[in-house]
Amino acid sequence: MAYDALVLVSFGGPERPEDVEPFLQNVTRGRGVPPERLAEVVQHYLHFGGVSPINQQCRDLLAAIRADFAEHGVDLPVYWGNRNWDPMLADTVARMRDDGVRRALAFVTSAYGGYSSCRQYQEDIAAARAAVGPDAPVIEKLRQFWDHPGFVEPHADAVRAALAQLDPAQRDTTRVVFTAHSVPTSMAATAGPQGGRYTAQLAETARLVHAAAAPDLPYDLVWQSRSGPPQVPWLEPDINDHLATLAEQGVTAVVVSPIGFVSDHLEVVWDLDTEALETAKQLGLDFVRAGTPGTDPRFVAMVRELVLERTTPDGERLRRRLGELPMWDTCPTPCCVPPARRP
Repeated sequence: MAYDALVLVSFGGPERPEDVEPFLQNVTRGRGVPPERLAEVVQHYLHFGGVSPINQQCRDLLAAIRADFAEHGVDLPVYWGNRNWDPMLADTVARMRDDGVRRALAFVTSAYGGYSSCRQYQEDIAAARAAVGPDAPVIEKLRQFWDHPGFVEPHADAVRAALAQLDPAQRDTTRVVFTAHSVPTSMAATAGPQGGRYTAQLAETARLVHAAAAPDLPYDLVWQSRSGPPQVPWLEPDINDHLATLAEQGVTAVVVSPIGFVSDHLEVVWDLDTEALETAKQLGLDFVRAGTPGTDPRFVAMVRELVLERTTPDGERLRRRLGELPMWDTCPTPCCVPPARRP
């Protein structure tokens, strides 16, 4: 099938202090987040001048994708639209329509299955198209990429680089800790056609990165960035609680690898580089946070490879992956829809 554009779809973030509260209202609308939690997160953004790193990271990725496409003869214009802040996806879709785009692919900056990480982006695309009207371009989301070498290998190299910063004499008491965004346990249970897809994919990514980077060290998969009403169960343990447990077990050093993320945005630089680092200092743990793919050339090339999977006759042959979990191009309805919203 022919496509005439690619759109980068991301979360979005504020770029000045006065944007922070309206941005967070967009993010949390209808989710029952307590006001005190919202006020706390406002301060996280203000700690960095009210600017989230994510938009600049998207600009950098956009430029890298365009350069890679030009170098390899992929003749597709590349657009960018966000879920929660400018450039809003509906505005981008309107511009695509005005530019004559009729059928496009979407690359979403989330590697995994699950409601917030996949299905909600499908809903965002549908809502943006509905807002633009009947002449909006058709937009099809590219597949999840949790086990693509272009995602796994940069994470593995980052873990190796982080380990190199630690004292080799501590190797026997060093642990690798993989993190991802926590979600409600009910949402995790309904992710994917048979449920559990989000946690299964993350466990697979952790296994692959660990095997490539530090097979001699023990590792864990834990969670970060919890929000929402306190009475709702979320995936645990939290990274900070887990660091305390490791210290009690005699661990002296940790490398924390945020495999749930593609770039160093606020939930990395605050929740890990600020909060978790402070927790580690209080516990006497040496702490190094591994990097994320960002604009690593392998990650950028992965975007092109995902496009070629869908646009060339031998696309199936071009599929590259390292894991063993089932994969699919599009999510079947009602995949990843929270129980309360299922038909």
